[in-house]
Amino acid sequence: MKSLLAYSKDHSLAGSKSVSPFWVMVKKEVADQIHSWRFIILALLILLTWLGSMYVSMANIRAAMENVQDRNTLYFYLKLLTITDRSLPPFHVFIGFLGPLLGIALGFDAINSEQSNGTLIRLMAQPVYRDSLLNAKFTGSLIVVSILFFSLNMLMVGGGMLLTGVRLEGAEFVRILCFVGLSIIYVAFWLNLAILLSVKFRQSATSALTAIAIWLFLTVFYPILVQIILKGILPDPNELNPDQLAIYNQIRHNFLVVMPSQMYTDGTTTLLMPVVRSMGPLTMEQMAMAVPTPLPLRESLLITWPQVSGLIAATVACFAISYWLFMRREIRT
Repeated sequence: MKSLLAYSKDHSLAGSKSVSPFWVMVKKEVADQIHSWRFIILALLILLTWLGSMYVSMANIRAAMENVQDRNTLYFYLKLLTITDRSLPPFHVFIGFLGPLLGIALGFDAINSEQSNGTLIRLMAQPVYRDSLLNAKFTGSLIVVSILFFSLNMLMVGGGMLLTGVRLEGAEFVRILCFVGLSIIYVAFWLNLAILLSVKFRQSATSALTAIAIWLFLTVFYPILVQIILKGILPDPNELNPDQLAIYNQIRHNFLVVMPSQMYTDGTTTLLMPVVRSMGPLTMEQMAMAVPTPLPLRESLLITWPQVSGLIAATVACFAISYWLFMRREIRT
């Protein structure tokens, strides 16, 4: 793999007037990520899960096409992303699990690998800013993730059109694009966290293991810890009446909503299932007054906005910390 310094010299990084040094570095990062085995393996894994989810959806396409013209049902192409026969989870569930691994794989050695190879100090000797290097690492990887997710969802739409001939509604297309955007933001958080750890630790193995440990804690152990704490301080939920059980579930949801995976799950559920009108549990009175009709796109976006803003805020916070650490870091060996 060609080093960033060699790539910069080949493209006249210092003297080029037609191309910004930042975009030269972004182009190099995109090329490196696409040709790396770790990205190829993870991309193939995501592609296989996508094929499995689409196979299950197409196998149940008859159920998805029932009452397509009925406005009281979900749109057809949203059903393709959510329908399942319980043999395989829907595609957005796979992304919620595999997306963090993709972000970690693309960013865990973004900075420390340059320093361990001895190219970081020579690169900083060129007329480029430190923040340009950090921004290029993030932008290049995010472009790769964006192209991957957008291509998979457009393949789903195109395949559905070819097999069924059902017209794609404008609201459906916008919801699918919002789902793609939310998936990119979700992976961007883990990518920025991995870049932060690559700035903090000098060894790539240490940053990778730390990122995976954080992912495992937030995905697996944190919900278990919350359940143990609630079980110790609150009554047994099996002994509660429906209203008290709703309050119990709301308290539990308030603890779990800080998880990035929970934010992503809540946001994608609202976007892909327009009948969902609340992220928390509903009381019996709210369920009695609810009308089972799809929400307009604007209302779904308003419900999803807290989750989107939470993921964006976490991403910006990781980027700000990594920026501050990298600006103060001694890069000389």
